[in-house]
Amino acid sequence: MFESVQPAAPDPIFGLTKLFRADSNPEKINLAAGIYQDNFGKTPALECVQQAVRRIADRAVDRQYLPIDGNSRYNEAIAEVLLGADHPAIADQRYCTIQTLGGTSALKVAADTIFSLFGKKKIWFSDPTWGNHLHIFGSAGHETDSYPWIDQSRTALDFDRLTESLNQIPSGDVIVLHGCCHNPTGVDPTPEQWKTIKEIVQQRGLLTIFDIAYQGFAESLEADASIIRQFCESSDDLMICNSFSKNFSLYNERVGGLTITSGNSQICQNILSHVKRSVRGNYSNPPHQGAAIVAEVLADEQLKSLWVSELETMRSRIIEMRAAFYKRMSELLPNADFSFVIAQRGMFSFTGLNPDQVDRLRDQYSIYLLKSGRINLAGLSNDNVERVCKAIASVAN
Repeated sequence: MFESVQPAAPDPIFGLTKLFRADSNPEKINLAAGIYQDNFGKTPALECVQQAVRRIADRAVDRQYLPIDGNSRYNEAIAEVLLGADHPAIADQRYCTIQTLGGTSALKVAADTIFSLFGKKKIWFSDPTWGNHLHIFGSAGHETDSYPWIDQSRTALDFDRLTESLNQIPSGDVIVLHGCCHNPTGVDPTPEQWKTIKEIVQQRGLLTIFDIAYQGFAESLEADASIIRQFCESSDDLMICNSFSKNFSLYNERVGGLTITSGNSQICQNILSHVKRSVRGNYSNPPHQGAAIVAEVLADEQLKSLWVSELETMRSRIIEMRAAFYKRMSELLPNADFSFVIAQRGMFSFTGLNPDQVDRLRDQYSIYLLKSGRINLAGLSNDNVERVCKAIASVAN
């Protein structure tokens, strides 16, 4: 049977990573993968994480399976990070949370649960969105569609077209929103724009899924979750898929969660029973270590304070790289406006480069970007920003 199988197209990001590793140029630079790097090009091992690992290692660990919904201590901590300890949804117990294998698994469990409860639905994503969104929900049996996000310059929010499109989405459909640090554009709505989006979504009766993988990388932990907390103030149904890969620098531990809020505690428990059935038919139950690390940090005031400080360092470095990139590109291409780089938030930005220019960057300079022209600014450093800017200026002319 297998003899007739043809190879599938490689994943855009992991395929580029494979090419990057095979590149023999000692000055090669990978700005495609969504991974934070420090100024020395290393993915940092956070001190709060290392301390938590040592504490866990000093204790006897029960090696039995975790429950289907994972580490309960971790799940409680997730809800507090996302919603705030004093949020009405927590006080009223109208939420439930499960541990998942990163944010990707949280999205897949959400997609499978929706299908098992309501059948095939139309899921709406921003155009553009994270490339894996369409695959995750499509493979779960859903139909996918898009609403406009950025303007023709591909650097700013096209709010008029966005709201016009949202007002046409049929009631009962599902909409996926990026909680902060929109991937791949870095373009987030203002607080007032978010308020309008919230009103439209609720008036249309849409089930909302928030994907928040970069909490703390825009302004702060609290500010970056503010729109989610506002959505949860009412009793509307909501699904929140979060990841700790970036803000804890725990990429290979696959640590995430799915949080669901609704009208009351009983509804949430009913939904939770179906979520757990989806997990059981997928990966059965999650692993121990990553969630134990995060739970250890978030349960200890000293470690949590250290985490917030280290997160601030990462966020500040990204902002500094945005400023350095903007300044040098403005000098090299004075007739072009790069102010959008300063206005956008998080790790990513669209450079405006077309696929041919991206190919030239790779072939001539060993600088790797996605075909869309998305750049990971967290991959820049004081040592390589000059080379990157000169190369971009060269292929842009």
